[in-house]
Amino acid sequence: MKVKLEYGRNGLVAEIPDNGNVRTLAYKDAPPLADPKASLLEVLTQPQATAPLAKLAQGKKDACIVICDITRPVPNEIILRPTLEILEGAGIPRDKIVILNATGLHRPNHGEELVEMVGQHIVDNYRIENHFGENRDEHAYLGESPNGVPIWIDRRYVEADLKITVGLIEPHFMAGFSGGRKLICPGIAHIDTIRAWHSPRFLEHENATMGCLVDNPVHFENTSIAQTAGCDFIINVVIDAHRRPLKFVAGDMIAAFEEGVEFVRDVVVDTLDQPADIVVTSSAGYPLDTTFYQSVKAMVAAAKVVKKGGTIIVAASLTEGIGSPPFTSLFSQYDSLDAFMTAILDPDCFVMDQWQLEELAKAARQAKIVMVSEGIPAERLSQLFVEPATSVEAAMESALIEHGEDASIAVIPKGPYVLAQLA
Repeated sequence: MKVKLEYGRNGLVAEIPDNGNVRTLAYKDAPPLADPKASLLEVLTQPQATAPLAKLAQGKKDACIVICDITRPVPNEIILRPTLEILEGAGIPRDKIVILNATGLHRPNHGEELVEMVGQHIVDNYRIENHFGENRDEHAYLGESPNGVPIWIDRRYVEADLKITVGLIEPHFMAGFSGGRKLICPGIAHIDTIRAWHSPRFLEHENATMGCLVDNPVHFENTSIAQTAGCDFIINVVIDAHRRPLKFVAGDMIAAFEEGVEFVRDVVVDTLDQPADIVVTSSAGYPLDTTFYQSVKAMVAAAKVVKKGGTIIVAASLTEGIGSPPFTSLFSQYDSLDAFMTAILDPDCFVMDQWQLEELAKAARQAKIVMVSEGIPAERLSQLFVEPATSVEAAMESALIEHGEDASIAVIPKGPYVLAQLA
């Protein structure tokens, strides 16, 4: 059988042996919004648990709108155009509005990437600035979270008279779901905040996982941090497999987010009766699959439905390579994932982005990970605690030799955007 995996911008067609034991996991059918603009205006004027945006904006001297960086396919232009019109209509001058790109600790976005993210009109007419998570002097200290995380948040946001965040609600491999509070932490937080929030004492908790918000310490902590920083209004979107808006939610940071999560669960959850011997998946295509760092999300998502000792095959373009220099350096510092995990349990041991390798270690404890990519040579991939393969077909051939011709196979073409679960 042929399947099209999300890979780069154009996808990757692969042949999977149809042994009668293959199951594809995907989104449920959900109609895209017939009139996205009208649906958005409805939630801006009738938001969850707060006043309409136009009323909130009245009398405010300035505004900060936080948006996701290039790694999230948010339809920002659709959302920002009417939002900006409302703010200006309420009396906030255009030059007093800053659109803050929530990079977390990712690289900044400039030029054509910003045009791709928000559209040419907004690039030409509004102030867009990047968050730099390592610049301490650009952050305000707001005390500590309930569990002792130091709260440093971008000063441009903290000092704004009106605080708005724009995001995407989808499954997230440690925080349960993205969106809502994540625009603030880690989106515009300082490295000291992110370091503590992403430490093993939170990430190693059994509930710090995809689709789980109940008793999830990662979710609890960054919700507390976001509440301390303050947020007047969120605008979040749910998109389908073709990245068309399915639903907008807006208003109170918690109430609107929870409404969006409830909707997302009905759309993105797919279930296997039993774990599969082999899982074939993707890193969700561009823009999420441009680095090995981001591709870890696909591994963790697949680990939820693969047998202990099974095989996870991940296809990702990796056009930008491994990831940040600190993340890349981890692979030369440790000769095994066990050695890495032992090291980071020491609170004095820290390398930026180490949490992503920690998540890879979780997946690798469950199954063998095989990577298919044109972006990183096989010799280099083999140094990243995964096994390289020249194609999905070659990886499948090897996996069937190991697990048997009648092995159970799960295919997840959209990767971590699907919340794969066991019954």
